[in-house]
Amino acid sequence: MGACIWVVFCIMVHFIPINGLVVKSSNIQSVLHRHKREFKWNMMYVTENMSSVSPISIGKLSSSKFNRTALFILRGEGVDQGEKGIFTVNKLGDVFVHKTLDREKKAIYNLNVLAMDEMTRNLLEPETSFQVKVMDINDNEPKFDQNEYNVSFFEGPYTEAKVLTVHAADPDDPTIFGHAEVEYKIFAPKGFYIVETTGDIKFLGTLDRETNQTYKFIVQAKDMPKHSNTGFTSTATVIINLKDINDNKAKFTQSTYTFNVSESTAPGVNIGALLITDKDEPQNTNPQFNPTNLAGVFEIVEDEDLKNGKIILRKELDYETRSSYSFQIEVTETIVFPDKDDGVGFSKATVFINILDEDEPPVFSLKEYHFAIMENVDKGNIGKVNAIDPDTAKNQIRYSIKEDSVDSLGIDSNKGIISIRKLLDRETKAWHNFTIKATEINKDGTQGKESFASVHLKILDENDNPPELNGTTHLVVCEDSQPETVVATLSVTDKDEMTLDTRFTFHLKEENSNFTLVSNLDNTANIIAKYGGFRVNEDDILTLIISDNGNPPKSSTTTLTIHVCPCIDGDRMCEVASAQMGVSVQALLAILFCLLTILIITLLFLLRRKLKKEPLGSLGKGVGEIHEQLVSYDEEGGGEMDTNGYDVSVLSSAWQTGIRPRPESQTGPCLYATVQKPAIKQNMAIMIEVKKDEADHDKDGIPYDTLHIYGYEGQDSLAGSLSSINSSSCDSDLDYDFINEWGPRFKTLAELYGVDEHDDASMY
Repeated sequence: MGACIWVVFCIMVHFIPINGLVVKSSNIQSVLHRHKREFKWNMMYVTENMSSVSPISIGKLSSSKFNRTALFILRGEGVDQGEKGIFTVNKLGDVFVHKTLDREKKAIYNLNVLAMDEMTRNLLEPETSFQVKVMDINDNEPKFDQNEYNVSFFEGPYTEAKVLTVHAADPDDPTIFGHAEVEYKIFAPKGFYIVETTGDIKFLGTLDRETNQTYKFIVQAKDMPKHSNTGFTSTATVIINLKDINDNKAKFTQSTYTFNVSESTAPGVNIGALLITDKDEPQNTNPQFNPTNLAGVFEIVEDEDLKNGKIILRKELDYETRSSYSFQIEVTETIVFPDKDDGVGFSKATVFINILDEDEPPVFSLKEYHFAIMENVDKGNIGKVNAIDPDTAKNQIRYSIKEDSVDSLGIDSNKGIISIRKLLDRETKAWHNFTIKATEINKDGTQGKESFASVHLKILDENDNPPELNGTTHLVVCEDSQPETVVATLSVTDKDEMTLDTRFTFHLKEENSNFTLVSNLDNTANIIAKYGGFRVNEDDILTLIISDNGNPPKSSTTTLTIHVCPCIDGDRMCEVASAQMGVSVQALLAILFCLLTILIITLLFLLRRKLKKEPLGSLGKGVGEIHEQLVSYDEEGGGEMDTNGYDVSVLSSAWQTGIRPRPESQTGPCLYATVQKPAIKQNMAIMIEVKKDEADHDKDGIPYDTLHIYGYEGQDSLAGSLSSINSSSCDSDLDYDFINEWGPRFKTLAELYGVDEHDDASMY
């Protein structure tokens, strides 16, 4: 009813002039009086949401200088700014609104107006501003900040506990009574209520998460609170999730627990769980388990995830010793409300654990057996191992040695006695480590479980090896050594076990006039020269006897050779022959490999030559020519050193008494003089020896001369050409006797080209 009265009031306002004066341009006469030069308004009003087919007049403009030709012009918001075309004015000054206005979008429009002469366009009044205010009507409902409020709240008893606050806002004009005022209402379970003016939701009573974990209800917001039949409303949803606290005790789900466990179960294994119930969430479940009479065999621990009690085995089980266990256990927990008890579950329980019998493998009396025996024993018993069947069946046990490589020892399969089968030598193997296998024999004769034990047999030493000299038996002494000079220090090795008490003694079988033997008392001895001055290349032979202090004592005899050697500044100029000839096995293998490689290459080469049928003289020369010596000269001038090399064809030829016929095909000029025989006719062997002797004693001769021995070809052997280009020689009247005047270096050349006075024109 109030809203209707307000609307009528607003409409009436629209038709009342602002200043109570309306100036019309028609039927007005000039009145000579003074006017105040100003407009007669400052505010106009329009109600929101008004709609009409034709524009609605909201007021009239008037001026003290209004005349027939006056023209009003509007400017500002709703005219030429923002949304245009909302307001207009006619010639009479009537202001019209052309659109429906919404106060919640824009409540006030600021306009400017000016009056001018329509004819002259001169201003009649300065520009003046005024406002158009949009009047509110209750056309909006309150709106909540959220469509759904979701909160968490701890369970428990409360007295007017504030859970949350809801809020709704109404966009209508709060200055108009009731338009924007909001009141709240709740539609919730018992215990929840809301403060109507503030939106605070409170609870009075006890919240139990285990009974109801979530609460969901509706709240309402309404404007115009004093008018129950009018106004707008809106709603929102409230969800309250209760958070858990530790307000329930943990209890066992049953009063007795029974578990069956194999006796072969290893310690540390979880053999069962004691299930508990607790309505609280796991993070608020903290049970304490208090067992009695666990005998140290079991332990109760808490499962961190499920909060149950776990039974952990701490010792090995043996069915034959004890077949069952039982104990009492109690579960307790400290909670927030000690008096709360729903009567579900058990705070105490009894646990029964039954041990199951298993077919166990044999058990040795020891995990490792250690025995010792003297060496050089080829039969007898070493010791005994023992294993039993721990089960009630008590099956027989069979023993065997696991390793097949142990052939010097054996074991009695029934009694477990270890015996010797072969001679034991400590120097060959000081320890024998092997494994004994024990196998059950079931009642039906089949093999059952197996187990193993380690056996360590130590071979004790017997003094059955003589001491031996370390190092070489060939010694060297300088010829100028002084008396008391230490020629060598002798050390000893012994294949037998050497302890801190082991001692070796040294002595010479026969005394020596030049050397003596002195012990150092540390299992070494020195050979010392008695007198100074020795003759080079003279050897002394010493017979050395080395003995140990074993039981029985052992001794060895060694022959030492001392070689006298020249020395310069203490450095020996000779070495022991054995040292010079000593070659390691690796070096011998390398040498043999190289020789074998060379032999194979040679055979392959010969085989290839045979297959190709190539003659040995493949170079295009005769057999007699392939042994020629190639001499390289680096100087072109005369007087260089002659080389004692020989043309094989010359040395292989026999001296002839007649002239060798010249080939008929030779028609060219003579390039060389005819080669003559030496003046002295003697045996070829004598000539070679003479030349060899001259070459050996020639001070200017090259030290790398090589003696070549050539086969004697016989009396009729033809001499080959001396020319490297296979040119021939011919007779010439040239005299080469002047070569004898060149000196000893050209002696051989003079002999080759000399003329035999008894045999004219002899040729090779």
